[in-house]
Amino acid sequence: MDKINLELLKQIADLEGIPQGAYNFRINGKGEGRRSTDEIEIVSKKDKPGIDIYIKPNTKGKSVHIPVMISQAGLNDLVYNDFYVGKNCDVTIVAGCGIYNCSNSLSEHDGIHTFHIESGAKVKYVEKHLGLGTENAQRVLNPTTKVFIKKDGFMEMETTQIGGVSFADRKTFAKLADGARLVIKEKILTTQNQTAKTKFQVSLVGKKSSVDVLSRSVAKEDSKQNFKSVVIGKNECFGHVECDGIIIGNGKIVSTPEIRAEHIESTLVHEAAIGKIAGDEIVKLQTLGLTEKQAEDEIIASFMLEN
Repeated sequence: MDKINLELLKQIADLEGIPQGAYNFRINGKGEGRRSTDEIEIVSKKDKPGIDIYIKPNTKGKSVHIPVMISQAGLNDLVYNDFYVGKNCDVTIVAGCGIYNCSNSLSEHDGIHTFHIESGAKVKYVEKHLGLGTENAQRVLNPTTKVFIKKDGFMEMETTQIGGVSFADRKTFAKLADGARLVIKEKILTTQNQTAKTKFQVSLVGKKSSVDVLSRSVAKEDSKQNFKSVVIGKNECFGHVECDGIIIGNGKIVSTPEIRAEHIESTLVHEAAIGKIAGDEIVKLQTLGLTEKQAEDEIIASFMLEN
């Protein structure tokens, strides 16, 4: 692995080489290293690009890393990854994609991930997106995530767009059975002329199912963001959507939280707030010796950590 891909790997997966446990590295549209374990099996798909990941029932304290790195200019990479998580598991899945592009050609990654989470299983899913290279080079990421959680299953999704992504269109769809719970934590930072779109749609089908969608976003300079969440209560359930945004310069954010109660025992709540950084917060930090830029960066960092 060359220096560029090693840097991407470090940024998106917090790795400086081969991880312990199961992993699959995808570099420039091809598999470049894989390890299965006794508990986690990774198998290439036969009908389309991608992998199937099988995690045996009762697997606990294990992790699997499946990062994607793109450094080839002009590459359009499409991949389908399916996760089958057995009953009563407790595992961590680390994904994400980093694109390096300094050319006039567009580089793109479209990842379609589907999670089948069995009864009583717990999954923590971490996904980071990053773009590196020259300012005007086009780096596009369009992730689609489908989640099916069976009785009393749990999933926590942490999705982060670190920066440098020209255009992103994220779509997430989830269906929850009895007692299932989903927590989504999203963080997005856009600058320059970047655009980020996000749509979450969660169907609370099962009795006592629940979801929390927590979004933090910062749009700087001339960047644009569009956030939409749809939570549908089809049974006795609880849904909560909270989306907060900060605009700096000419940044623009559109936030549309939508809740639909289709059952008398559905309890659904949404909150949304967008605004600028308060001037007194900047001044307060400047009195401690920070420059205006340092104060702004400190406030943004603290804001993004809140959820």
